[in-house]
Amino acid sequence: MRLGALEAGGTKMVLGVFDETLTQQSYAALPTLIPEQTIPAVLEFFEQNRVDALGIASFGPVNLRACSDSYGTILNTPKLAWQRYPLLEELKDALGVPCAIDTDVNAAALAECTLGAAKGLLNCLYLTIGTGIGGGLFCEGQLVHGLMHPEWGHMLIARHEDDPLLNGVCPYHPNCAEGFASGPSIQTRWGIPAKDLPPDHRGWELEAFYLGQLCVNALMTVSPEVIILGGGVMHQESLLPMVHQTVLKLVNGYIDAEQLPPMEEFIKAPALWPDSGLVGAALLAKKLV
Repeated sequence: MRLGALEAGGTKMVLGVFDETLTQQSYAALPTLIPEQTIPAVLEFFEQNRVDALGIASFGPVNLRACSDSYGTILNTPKLAWQRYPLLEELKDALGVPCAIDTDVNAAALAECTLGAAKGLLNCLYLTIGTGIGGGLFCEGQLVHGLMHPEWGHMLIARHEDDPLLNGVCPYHPNCAEGFASGPSIQTRWGIPAKDLPPDHRGWELEAFYLGQLCVNALMTVSPEVIILGGGVMHQESLLPMVHQTVLKLVNGYIDAEQLPPMEEFIKAPALWPDSGLVGAALLAKKLV
């Protein structure tokens, strides 16, 4: 059995082939250009590395309503060339194998619950903090879709009173998590990218304030057993402990210590990063064969 995996990201397309044990056999990464340039290169990889099924973990928003005529189509993405692109249909028709699609963050959540930092649990929220903010929810053993799919990055949050940004950078919402805590918001706020922000810069306190709100909102609404924080912004090692402190402060003793695990166990880094999404795509393919 050969399982194809595509992690379709806004910056790059990551391609893989796995066997039934989820051992990787082939790998490639391509820049995400316009569809007319990108998709032929994706197809060439899978024509050279034939697979029995393909799992697609895509950037969003994407239509995940199986009853819809446009199921598997990319929707209102800021990447204008990809808006309304029928990603699932194009790949399925060209390759002639069973294909499944979900969001990249849902796939990452599936991978971490199956093989990674939340292995054995029935409830997990995977949040990626990078160019954008997205989240995948694994709830009672199932990936959550709902009306579309949850947009954790566009949850509305409170602005820090000392934030130089009066409004976040999101073009849709002045005070959402993505607008205040994504990589572009950090660069807009301080004039340098997150990777160059010194560990002792006060910007990390603001970042922890926003991510702490996001985590507490998740805790109070969907009650995950684990929250996993991935993505490029989380590379700053001092940030995760600061998020832990902020969460405890915002919870303010409301949840009993018996119910709330130690922060190091409750909010943690992904075990499979940077391959969580790709492995999740392979798991989607595995369900088809």
